[in-house]
Amino acid sequence: MGFGPFLRLEELAPDVALIQALKERWDPECHAFLFPWGHMIPMLEDVVRITGLRVDGQVVTWVTYTSYQEQVERLLGLEVRGERSSLVQRTALQASLGVANARHRTGEGQADYMARLTEDARAVLVEEEGDAADRDLRRFLILVIGKLILGTRGDPVGCRCLPLLEDLSSVGSYAWGAALLAHLFDNLGTSSRETGVAGFFPLLQVWAYYHLPSLGRGVARRRGAVPLLQCWRFCRDERSLRR
Repeated sequence: MGFGPFLRLEELAPDVALIQALKERWDPECHAFLFPWGHMIPMLEDVVRITGLRVDGQVVTWVTYTSYQEQVERLLGLEVRGERSSLVQRTALQASLGVANARHRTGEGQADYMARLTEDARAVLVEEEGDAADRDLRRFLILVIGKLILGTRGDPVGCRCLPLLEDLSSVGSYAWGAALLAHLFDNLGTSSRETGVAGFFPLLQVWAYYHLPSLGRGVARRRGAVPLLQCWRFCRDERSLRR
């Protein structure tokens, strides 16, 4: 389906100060960041190089329904948060995939955590086949898309893209990378008083590391790695941000 490179991305420590500084420079009229030397924006090429998601193909768009209850029950076997809501509880999704207690243990590294998570999920899903396997795959995809690619603030997971997952054979034909960028732009237009950004914030973070190296916010940890998000790690330096 084309999510392989994206799902293999390593964890990137959030550079909250940098993200907030970028958000304060967002020009809602031009839909671009306003710097002393002019406007700059992440482009589709940046999305591909940083995340590995495709930006060509079918447009990620759908009909907005008043209620998603029927679709969530039929395709996911779960319940929506409310009759007119498009949100599913994250904990319910995790429980359905066998990772309800997916929390870091004291002193546990990211690699060990992911290995344990994978082992727990496989133990639950190994016997699934047919319609049950398709249902579990949709649950996993809605968790990835609703929390990472088209993520919103808060704990619940959005399921408005669920109609696109009904035919699993066509999921890989959509331009999820372009949708990620559009969703990020849309959320940058919110009030600057709100801290953080809904959506896949590491895109902005690595974009700034790559195109604004003089900030000194990120350092290369693996040169030549693709996607580019694999190349960088956060280097805390408050002085350069104030400058």
